[in-house]
Amino acid sequence: MLAALALQAGYNAALVSIGAALLGAAAGGAGAFLTLRRRALMSDAMAHATLPGIALGFLAMVALGGDGRFLPGLMLGAALTAALGLWSVQMILRRLPEDTATGAVLSTFYGFGIVLLTVIQGLGQGRPAGLETVLLGSTAGMLRADAIVIAAGGAGVLAVLWLLHRPLAMVAFDPVQARLAGLRPETFDTVLMGVVLAVVLVGLNVTGLILIVALLVTPAVTARLWAGTVGGVARLSALIGAGCGYVGAAISAGVPDVPTGPVIVLLASALFVLSLLIRGRHG
Repeated sequence: MLAALALQAGYNAALVSIGAALLGAAAGGAGAFLTLRRRALMSDAMAHATLPGIALGFLAMVALGGDGRFLPGLMLGAALTAALGLWSVQMILRRLPEDTATGAVLSTFYGFGIVLLTVIQGLGQGRPAGLETVLLGSTAGMLRADAIVIAAGGAGVLAVLWLLHRPLAMVAFDPVQARLAGLRPETFDTVLMGVVLAVVLVGLNVTGLILIVALLVTPAVTARLWAGTVGGVARLSALIGAGCGYVGAAISAGVPDVPTGPVIVLLASALFVLSLLIRGRHG
């Protein structure tokens, strides 16, 4: 494990550690604005809505003569159904509360995805074995190209957050004042949801679609116990996410048969509990 922490445990382990750190930083930074905007449940709906897209992407690539496991193709399918899930929530919000709309979309899309995965397993085409690892992540079979996609996606998310942190903060705290200042809250809400979707997509191989929500929320709520400004919360949340991602990947590389995603989430949760015990009255 010490060798993995020092990036001396092999090329693939180093790629996974760096990719997980960048993913954690991106998730932490995005989660800071997401929780300030009180939209954490939306990330859960989007994450679960990716499952049918992954299955449909696999089927489409098999129909075109591939093996169905090309990561960009799976991510494209996931992005389309996640966007459809987000649109569905927005439509239902016109008649029902947000938690009800989110729960309905989450369960419907997730159930449809499970049905599709079951159908794929019985087709006998492509390479469906291990496709269900998108639920909890799997770094053991990560290729160099996959790690580059994760790292590039995480870096892109951080760049967008850095450029737009002021308007995102204004919309999160006071949408009415933001509108009076010439900003359109709807536009920046869309940008934030797009950033969260990017985090969900690049996190499929590391934490999976179920645990990525924890990586979006837990570092952010931990940072809010220690920092008193929006910028401070965002930076500390990104740092916590990066640290948990890096150390979690190192532990997974050093201890046989220990999955990376759950270890990262457990580290973030342990840090949150510790922070709550220390700063619970001050945060």
